[in-house]
Amino acid sequence: MDQQVLEMDSGEKRLNELGYKQELRREMTLFKTLAITFSCMSVFTGTPLYGQSLGYAGPATLIWGWVVVTFFTWFVGIAMAEICSSFPTTGSLYFWAAHLAGPRWGPFASWCCAWLEAIGLISAIGAQAFSGSQTLQMIILIATGNNKGGGYFASKGVFLCMYLGLIIIWAILNTFALRVIAILNIISIWWQVLGGVVVIIMLPLVATSTQTASYVFTHFETSPESTGISSIPYAVILSVLLSNYCLYGYDAAAHLTEETKGADRTGPIAILSSIGIVSVVSWAYYVALTFSIRDLDYLYSPNNETAGVSVPAQIIYDAFHGRYQNSTGAVVFLCIIWGSFFFCGLSVVTSAARVVYAISRDKCIPFSPIWRKVNPRNKVPTNAVWLCATIGMLLGLPILKLEAVFTAIVSISTIGWVGGYAVPIFARLVMAEENFKPGPFYLGRASRPVCLVAFLWICYTCSVFLLPVTYPLRWKNFNYAPVAVGVALALVMFWWAVDARKWFKGPVRNIDEQNGNK
Repeated sequence: MDQQVLEMDSGEKRLNELGYKQELRREMTLFKTLAITFSCMSVFTGTPLYGQSLGYAGPATLIWGWVVVTFFTWFVGIAMAEICSSFPTTGSLYFWAAHLAGPRWGPFASWCCAWLEAIGLISAIGAQAFSGSQTLQMIILIATGNNKGGGYFASKGVFLCMYLGLIIIWAILNTFALRVIAILNIISIWWQVLGGVVVIIMLPLVATSTQTASYVFTHFETSPESTGISSIPYAVILSVLLSNYCLYGYDAAAHLTEETKGADRTGPIAILSSIGIVSVVSWAYYVALTFSIRDLDYLYSPNNETAGVSVPAQIIYDAFHGRYQNSTGAVVFLCIIWGSFFFCGLSVVTSAARVVYAISRDKCIPFSPIWRKVNPRNKVPTNAVWLCATIGMLLGLPILKLEAVFTAIVSISTIGWVGGYAVPIFARLVMAEENFKPGPFYLGRASRPVCLVAFLWICYTCSVFLLPVTYPLRWKNFNYAPVAVGVALALVMFWWAVDARKWFKGPVRNIDEQNGNK
């Protein structure tokens, strides 16, 4: 027994102290955890939003807005890393909220955080499926002759089939052993880093004409005739949405802590490393795209080679066709980007399923006994995987009728996912320091100011994703995220007020007293 205790993993030991027994297979290394976390963030995530952001306020706002967002993201990441080091559990955010808020407010904080996190992660599956489908749509269009040459442009029905197909594939892959997912995510990190480097270096070199550094870093212009937005501050805020959307997802490392060796140390390292890598490589990618613009107005024309659907795809097409008079290179580059979305979606399904499993283990959602079941052979929460996939597929059905589906899904995902960060960070901000049991990564006196900045930044981020993105408002371009999030949260709060507060007490310990953990 003593030898077993001595050999116990530090993350498992801390998990037992928190009242949970080890159920998932703890075999992931720091690199594997980093790979999944990095994949959830993804270098190319903002590709579908690039053209929209560029149109609001020009290149300078987009490029320098990324730097500003990165600066504040570090505060959120550092605050999260400290808490993760202290609470290395799969439940992560909502578990943190319960313990940091104390016995009086813990259950309510945990309840709110659990639902925000679930809403954010599950809707993120839809966001990645949409991005992957749009990129695949462009690959097929360009490869078959482009919009001017009789190429095949997938209809809304075919687009929806692509969307559903991607999610089904991700769910099937997540049904297999964790080892398979870990291997795929190791491929992902190299795919995105090496692919990102290739795109960043080669695209401006291939382009026959490029923009000047002055244009890329200092040019500012609004487009009220196309966006309907004449207010400069409003345009700037919307232009920076790309950065707000791209720079989150690093909490994926926390969702995997019960499957990671030495999670009280590797979790924080994975969180901070992912922010560092993605913030630098993604920024360089958007700089490379902007340098490679040939004709800004032509990028948005419905009569161009990509039917005005994807500005990045048109930039890449212009570069390769302008130099080589063929589109083979453009197809290859778009395949690199598509691969990034594929791996990112796969990782998001992994994280979403772990969150659903964790909150089901604590009886937070209906039919919890079903969703918390773990496949005895693969040690994977298979039912949770397919629940997340099914909801993600349902989110895509409005594709057939509405044009603002992607904007709405992205907004819902960001508000839920990032909003979930706010609850434990605020609890950490206001709690008495002597009640906090620090892990290996500890901020000390710096914790309170870091958490304050992080919390305020999260509030700002969630607020801007509620704004309309185009004027005048019409049914087809309406950002229905405020309605969707508002209805969902109203139902969750109503359930809490009339019933859940009577029985939900937060995370449930699953180590019995005979094991010596009370």
